[in-house]
Amino acid sequence: MTFDNLLLDHDGPVAILTVNRPAVLNALDTPTTDELRHAIIHLKQDASVRVVIITGSGEKAFIAGADINELAALRPTQGKEHAQRGQHVLDLIENMGKPVIAAINGFCLGGGCELAMACTLRIAADTARLGQPEINLGIIPGYAGALRLARLVGKGVALDLLLTGRQIKADEALAIGLVNRVVPGAELMTVAKTLAAELAAKAPIAIQYIIEDVNRGLETSFDKAQVHEATLFGLVASTHDMREGTRAFLEKRKPQFKGE
Repeated sequence: MTFDNLLLDHDGPVAILTVNRPAVLNALDTPTTDELRHAIIHLKQDASVRVVIITGSGEKAFIAGADINELAALRPTQGKEHAQRGQHVLDLIENMGKPVIAAINGFCLGGGCELAMACTLRIAADTARLGQPEINLGIIPGYAGALRLARLVGKGVALDLLLTGRQIKADEALAIGLVNRVVPGAELMTVAKTLAAELAAKAPIAIQYIIEDVNRGLETSFDKAQVHEATLFGLVASTHDMREGTRAFLEKRKPQFKGE
């Protein structure tokens, strides 16, 4: 696929999706959001792709936020539609059924931080800056950023970040659980690709069910989540990968998972 605002590369079973608007710090405008939707749907359906890395072009920014020129022109009805459009794309990322790694290479603010939080895992360069500064524009996050932030870091810390709009450094983001790892900037993509390759070698159906189990479990009561997990366990027990994984363990060899 070809895009105007995205770059799509493949490294074996790993797809690397780069937001490519460095002149505006990779800000998310409507055309870019629409391209992300098409790209994620395409990658979800591509059986050869097992893991996706999302990053930003250049050294300054992952995604520095939404396009302020667009936001400034929104009216109430348009604002709701704009937020729902973005929520849909981030929901696609979160529930893709394949691991999506955010390789955060710089400013990760507003809509960019919301997108990163929708990813399965987040690796940040030590120079990265993260935050939800919408309050400084007199607005609130629209892509479910307040909700995901509270689930990741807890209510109190989330409210601190949302109400002050302050940017935090990568080490603080790691300490509060907003990112999973912090690495030197020069090593960011190497670490992201190494992790992606490790995940790509795992059983794809089991990975899909783990992501679904966690995502669904956070949105329902514990007893209902237990039933859903047991159902997923029953389904995965019927797969070739389960038989291959258990057999390989008993035979003391590395399993070869096929996603079947």
